[in-house]
Amino acid sequence: MSWQAEIDELRRREAMAEKMGGAEKVARQHGRGKLDARARIAGLVDAGSFREIGKIAGKGHYDGDGHLTSLSPSNLIFGRADIEGRPVVASADDFTVRGGAADAAIYRKFTQCEKMAHTLGIPIIRMIDGTGGGGSVRTLEDIGATYVPAVPGWSDVIHNLDSVPVVALALGPTAGLGAARVVASHYSIMVKGLSQLFAAGPAVVEALGEASDKESLGGSAIHTRNGVVDEEVASEAEAFQRARRFLSYLPSRAGQSAPRTKPRDPVERREDFLLSAVPRDPKQVYSMRRVAEAVADKGSVFEMGRQWGRAAITAFARFDGWPVALLASDPSFLGGSWEARTSEKVERFVKLADQFRLPIIHLVDNPGFMIGLAAETSGTIRYGVQAMNAIYRAKVPLASVIVRRAYGIAGSAMSNADAFQYRFAWPSGDWGSLPIEGGIEVAYKSELEQAEDPAAHLAAIRDRLDRVRSPFRTAEHYGVEDIIDPRDTRPLLCEFAWLAWAKLGTA
Repeated sequence: MSWQAEIDELRRREAMAEKMGGAEKVARQHGRGKLDARARIAGLVDAGSFREIGKIAGKGHYDGDGHLTSLSPSNLIFGRADIEGRPVVASADDFTVRGGAADAAIYRKFTQCEKMAHTLGIPIIRMIDGTGGGGSVRTLEDIGATYVPAVPGWSDVIHNLDSVPVVALALGPTAGLGAARVVASHYSIMVKGLSQLFAAGPAVVEALGEASDKESLGGSAIHTRNGVVDEEVASEAEAFQRARRFLSYLPSRAGQSAPRTKPRDPVERREDFLLSAVPRDPKQVYSMRRVAEAVADKGSVFEMGRQWGRAAITAFARFDGWPVALLASDPSFLGGSWEARTSEKVERFVKLADQFRLPIIHLVDNPGFMIGLAAETSGTIRYGVQAMNAIYRAKVPLASVIVRRAYGIAGSAMSNADAFQYRFAWPSGDWGSLPIEGGIEVAYKSELEQAEDPAAHLAAIRDRLDRVRSPFRTAEHYGVEDIIDPRDTRPLLCEFAWLAWAKLGTA
């Protein structure tokens, strides 16, 4: 006897689930300029690779004879898929089903989705739209009681953060648990004008007497500049592309090796412009991003978090095909001085690199911690020391290139000074406990007061110190390991990447 009737019923239920919240609500979703959950998954993963899990879970509606008349599917869609041929867990909140709020099936699906990632050791991508599994006031009436707040399965969220790459895409208004799920990631993205994120939305905030709309309360212009979210993009398609690219630099799980790509850029490539990239005028800025692009494999630099902590550039790149975490100063913002946000950003990035075993390359032009009342009020020294601690605790190989300045505690955080220094300095290198320009008057105060011509005496002191501060003087004492022609930076860093990955066990 055949089971075809049951298979037909399964297909009927699957067809109901594919309608999501119904034609009207799906059209409303599209009318807001948003893709629906199933289209999002299709746009993110390799074509044809998605295998949905728990597709027919939801709330069935039956007639008096017990026959199913309709199905309200779960508002979480998830399953196994591939990105660039590598397996991932792909999930998407379905805003067309009760605005992404809780329903009868979502809690078990939520926990199983999260468990799948760390159990199998594969990355997880969350596409969040709505409360993302959070509560709804209507739920209280359905249950007939309220409850002490708890998040079932949050231990699995933490476990994933400790074990696999986690990517979160905020693709609409995200509040409460949805917002928490965005933040609990290694890489997060918002779409400009489409995504908002808040602990509670405008309607709730208005009860406190604070009027606002979604964008002014929690738009991407706020959260990609305060460090809550890493990236602001112009479209959902761009969000999918950036999520895929982020994962391409990382292993599928902690303890595994990240993939090397086939080298397509000559190791010995030397860019002539590097010889004059750093201006002789110490007050003149230059593009560190252009320097990074010149020394890394062409087209391989992938920056994250560009809008916040802007005195530091945090990016992934490849050197002879080997993936690395690239940390660099940005002299065009605060002269490259680390303030609280920059220090927080550096700490987070270094911990990410260490967790997923990516060698670190640090391009240094750091005049020290930001000073002044604002810097002190924001706790710069605490965040700065935490960033330095992360660098000292990192177990992965690290190479640093002193491009220009390295001053004070922040400058010394370029690397672990107690470890072997795989370090190079350009002839433009300028270092010390504090910038000479800011310390001469203090150090020579009494001498200058007694001089017949203080201005001429100050100029003479500066001339003497300029000769002493030459990087060659430091190299004589082995205070810096190697001064190099800037054009040799790429070949030397490719050598480092090869040696680092040999140490990590893949070369």
